[in-house]
Amino acid sequence: MSPGHPDASALRDLAVALARSAGDLLTTDRADDLLPGTKSSPTDLVTVMDRAAERLILDGLLEARPEDAVLAEESGSRQGSTNVRWIVDPLDGTVNYYYGIPAYGVSIAAEVDGVVVAGAVYSALHRGVFDAVLGGGSRFSGSTARCSSITDLSLSLVGTGFSYSAERRAGQGRVVGKLLPQIRDIRRIGAAALDLCAVGSGHLDAFFELDLKPWDYAAGLLIAAEGGARTGTLDSPDGQVVISAAPGVYEVLVGELRRLYGAGST
Repeated sequence: MSPGHPDASALRDLAVALARSAGDLLTTDRADDLLPGTKSSPTDLVTVMDRAAERLILDGLLEARPEDAVLAEESGSRQGSTNVRWIVDPLDGTVNYYYGIPAYGVSIAAEVDGVVVAGAVYSALHRGVFDAVLGGGSRFSGSTARCSSITDLSLSLVGTGFSYSAERRAGQGRVVGKLLPQIRDIRRIGAAALDLCAVGSGHLDAFFELDLKPWDYAAGLLIAAEGGARTGTLDSPDGQVVISAAPGVYEVLVGELRRLYGAGST
């Protein structure tokens, strides 16, 4: 491929390698003292391991593709001179990690000209990596991943997450309370990237969450979509809602969420 048209499979392979290395670091080299700090609120934690994993990923990107731009959760933006930008969440599910709950991961996506073309998400729970290339399908540890074939929202297992803002959590709780009687059940795993991969691999039938950041969903949305799920957003008065669901329940779920949030779809 020419410099202006990088090979998406090569970008995917780099993302997989770095996500796995960072995941191994988090899992096997956990610090005895995580020295937690906070960011947007007292419940929004950041640890020394978030920063160590991000350093590993950024060093790897700098070595392999030094001219690319980067958007990383902890260190912010780095400008580049190519049309590639990497979107990095070094530890998705920090609160789970802090409490010793093995539902955490590493998310790395590659954009080309503003379109996510490759992504990888390491899952500590599965000790493996979900990955995808735009137009090339999704995989989990090398095997094809597919979303569920469910067509009845009332039988759907739906994932969601909640804001670090207490006020926003209260509103999200009201939405979940009204949606809950219409679905099989809710799961709140605590790591949006893993939730999206779960939709793409059929472990959840759907997922929605308000006020996510690009590093939370960039890789996961691609993996879900390439696994056959439908994806989209709603613009609500409280912010953007990211949605992914099996095709058979997507429209019905979006309709319910639009009603509950008073939102318009995009």
